[in-house]
Amino acid sequence: LKVLSQIDSILRSPRAPPLIFRPSKGPVQNYIKENGQGCGFEHLPLTIEMWADQLMALKDLHRSLRKLSLELLPWNTADPQDKRESIRVEDLQLIVDAILEELENKEKNSQTPSLQTLSAIVSHFQKLFDVSSLNGVYPRMNEVYIKLGEMTNAMRNLHELLELDSSAPPTVVVDTVGKLCDIINKNVTEQVQQLLGTQDIHSIINKLEEHECFFPPFQALIQDLLCLLEISNVDDILPAVQNLK
Repeated sequence: LKVLSQIDSILRSPRAPPLIFRPSKGPVQNYIKENGQGCGFEHLPLTIEMWADQLMALKDLHRSLRKLSLELLPWNTADPQDKRESIRVEDLQLIVDAILEELENKEKNSQTPSLQTLSAIVSHFQKLFDVSSLNGVYPRMNEVYIKLGEMTNAMRNLHELLELDSSAPPTVVVDTVGKLCDIINKNVTEQVQQLLGTQDIHSIINKLEEHECFFPPFQALIQDLLCLLEISNVDDILPAVQNLK
């Protein structure tokens, strides 16, 4: 009776689930308390059996939550609690809270890429820049960054020199440089024509051939005169010859 009284006090406490205690309705009572009232514990065996099933199911639920946690939180290396004799609801609640927190963080930081996305980005970089190993990714990144900086500075300087808008694409810069080269080549051709006194390309070729035939003997003669007259300046040849008269 003392044990039944203790059970009755526990089951009647505010913390006890409401389904545990049911007052007896029939005239037959299996247990008589000290005050002679019905205990209302006739259904307890079924309730305890249900509790035992639920406690066993907690282990399966804990195992499933651990699998889900490892999928969503692969960096969480905490030892699983599957080998414990009993699983507490608090253990399950901790796993659920961690998963919910991770989902909330993903919603807040939707721009943060996943591990699969980062791996795909690295693989794509290796293909684009011919990097065979992960160890070569950082050096190649630095090399690309330096080259990009050099090209950016070069394009900025060209925009300023050509007086182009900073938003002008590289094709416009190339076209402008090409036009300048054409203008320079045209001016050089005109200057050569004026210098040689001809407008005909064949005449220019003939002039150049005559120059090649004439200039080497003339240069040799000048060098001999410089040596004979013991002078070093071409302008001094004529005064030196006049002094010989």
